[in-house]
Amino acid sequence: MNTHPSAPPQRIVPGEAAAWLHDARASRAIEAAALARHAPHALMQRAGLAVARLALAVAPHARRVWIACGPGNNGGDGLIAARHLLRAGLGLHVTLCGDAARLPEDARRALDEATQAGVALSAGGPETPVDLVIDALLGLGAARAPQGAIAEAIAAIGAQRGAAVLGVDLPSGLHADTGQRLGGVAVHATHTLSLLTLKPGLFTGAGRDHAGQVWLDDLGVACTADSATAQLAGAAALDVLPPRAHASHKGSYGDVAVVGGAAGMTGAALLAARAALASGAGRVFVGLLDRSAWACDALRPELMFRPQWWRSEAATLAHTTVVCGCGGGDAVREALPPLLHHGARLVLDADALNAIAADRGLRQALCSRGARGLATVLTPHPLEAARLLGSDTGSVQADRLRAATALARELGCVVLLKGSGSVIAAPQTLPLLNPSGNALLAGGGTGDVLAGWVGGLWAQLAAARSQPPAADVDSSAHAAHGSHTAWQAARAATWLHGHAADRQLASAACTPGLRAGDLVERMRELAAVRRASPPARQP
Repeated sequence: MNTHPSAPPQRIVPGEAAAWLHDARASRAIEAAALARHAPHALMQRAGLAVARLALAVAPHARRVWIACGPGNNGGDGLIAARHLLRAGLGLHVTLCGDAARLPEDARRALDEATQAGVALSAGGPETPVDLVIDALLGLGAARAPQGAIAEAIAAIGAQRGAAVLGVDLPSGLHADTGQRLGGVAVHATHTLSLLTLKPGLFTGAGRDHAGQVWLDDLGVACTADSATAQLAGAAALDVLPPRAHASHKGSYGDVAVVGGAAGMTGAALLAARAALASGAGRVFVGLLDRSAWACDALRPELMFRPQWWRSEAATLAHTTVVCGCGGGDAVREALPPLLHHGARLVLDADALNAIAADRGLRQALCSRGARGLATVLTPHPLEAARLLGSDTGSVQADRLRAATALARELGCVVLLKGSGSVIAAPQTLPLLNPSGNALLAGGGTGDVLAGWVGGLWAQLAAARSQPPAADVDSSAHAAHGSHTAWQAARAATWLHGHAADRQLASAACTPGLRAGDLVERMRELAAVRRASPPARQP
């Protein structure tokens, strides 16, 4: 095979290296600039060769390969790959779903080269099973549900049981920006080779279920942060806390107060408090909304119970990082006004978010916090985000990046939109996609653990890096600093939360679910290991 200047494809491992993400618009702009600098057909030649190389790497024992090519340049990449794989001695079944006479210029040239090399085209899919399918049907430009021959080809790919499936740029039928299926069918790839840029849709929504193992070949074209539309979080996100000095005490690592746990839901508040404690916070207080509940946690006696803690003096509220809403029920409404007014660092979850969505006065109080130098983290799931946006869950899930960004901008908060590919957004900040985590987190209490861990990390960051503002300190500057530490805490907690589930899934002792209480301890163990031997920081 001929070579090209680009490096071998980069395997994108969830939770390891950070990476820039480019949506369809940004990717097209990068492609247009690259095409202007390179000889005609050069990028497609590189792309097709990259596909062929990866196909041989991920399916080294494959003998029969079906390459399904679409009517655009994605199909052209597949045709070039066919030429290389034929030369490598593989048995090919190549399908072109479209009118050859209407192919774009580059794809038409790829077709001519393939036929001249001896690649034969077939009218439909293979009648016998194959070892590998290369999905080159639809790429970056797909914006509507697959129809006709392409839809039939996608369904036929799904029927190839046991075959490896390599998606070219994107699994066909998946939206590049949102990770949502464009229609009722989409390819489930075992591997996806993203070309030129990494697309956000591969890491959020349904993208993670459809993309399989993601690879990147930049085709020798450098992409910078200036053109990115989002960032993929990496393991270095956890490295936010400085080493602990020997000459320190519990006050050196911040105070956290958890306000929640209405009648019948005290467990949610306890899970959040345990998570804050396990994260390393110096002291953790629990203000249960159920006044008849037993004011003690027998498993974690270190937790200090304070009835109606939210009625504390303003100075105490301002000093403490507060996690509010976990299991809060309707009773949380009583606690929210003083916390919204005085809490310097406030993590709002669950019923606190529902209360704010339903009460205009509480919403206005939340929106005013940034102007007063007070930072806030919201941790909604899609339904809670929809209530805050006055929308519905389907609209939020249809474009998770846009929903999280809109919510952050509208409310002036750091927003952690939970789900497959959790999104962390803040005003005037590039949104972050978290790639760690799996379905083991789909259980009661795991969100409470995440909220508590965010609060615990944030308290430690605040204790290490900031002091209470003097009276003459500009509130906007203080708010910016508070939002930065909030962002760091949300990013690190979300990554570790998902990483713990990933490690559990990979273990021999994996069960269908991960109990929230066990998740706390798993996160604590992994955080301890990482602090003992932190890896090199990512650029």
